[in-house]
Amino acid sequence: MKKSNIKKANNRWQKVLLTISIVSVISFGAIFALVGAYNYYWRTDSKIQVQKINYSTEFNDNNRIQLKAAQKHGVKRIPKNRKEAKKQESELTKIENNENYLVDRLTHSVPYLTHGAAEVLKMIGENFQDSLESKGLSKYRIIVTSVLRTQEDVKNLRSSGNINAVSNSAHCYATTFDISYARFNKSKLWAKRADKQILKNVLAEVLRDLRKRKLCFVKYEYNQKCFHITVNKSK
Repeated sequence: MKKSNIKKANNRWQKVLLTISIVSVISFGAIFALVGAYNYYWRTDSKIQVQKINYSTEFNDNNRIQLKAAQKHGVKRIPKNRKEAKKQESELTKIENNENYLVDRLTHSVPYLTHGAAEVLKMIGENFQDSLESKGLSKYRIIVTSVLRTQEDVKNLRSSGNINAVSNSAHCYATTFDISYARFNKSKLWAKRADKQILKNVLAEVLRDLRKRKLCFVKYEYNQKCFHITVNKSK
């Protein structure tokens, strides 16, 4: 066979192999997308049994109760702005995404807590994961939506019309954080999707246990769709 014919044959085989590779990649991508869609929209853990909880009755620790604990265990000087909050890093723990919880995009707070509050948040995340596993549920992370608020943050939040943004907020003392009960972060796309109501109940069970142990105070905030939590410990 002439060299020119061999070269043409090789080129044809290269084109065939390239076409097969492209088709395989597209097919795999389509299958992966279908599996993801199936898991997200249809394959759920809706049959899992959880305890029924009256959230408003169970978690009714108001601002007066939470503020008292915040003033006792929190920072002694409320930062005026974010620059000032950063200067107090030595007495605070920076809250960052990890395997147990996700920090939301914070618009009116900074990701700092007292060491004691950070410890309880970590405990909530770990206990939530353990509870999911014991119930045979897929792995999800809780989402922290608000943390330390400076005086400037509170002012901006109040001007935006947030009715829960009181001038003397427990959030200002770095002992308080909010956890969403309407949104959770699924760790793996292909994992079985859990019903949001079930995840909310599991989180509520975790918080109820810690509250009974007097480690924190909890307020169920219907409008903000979160649990407002103040830690009742210093270190």
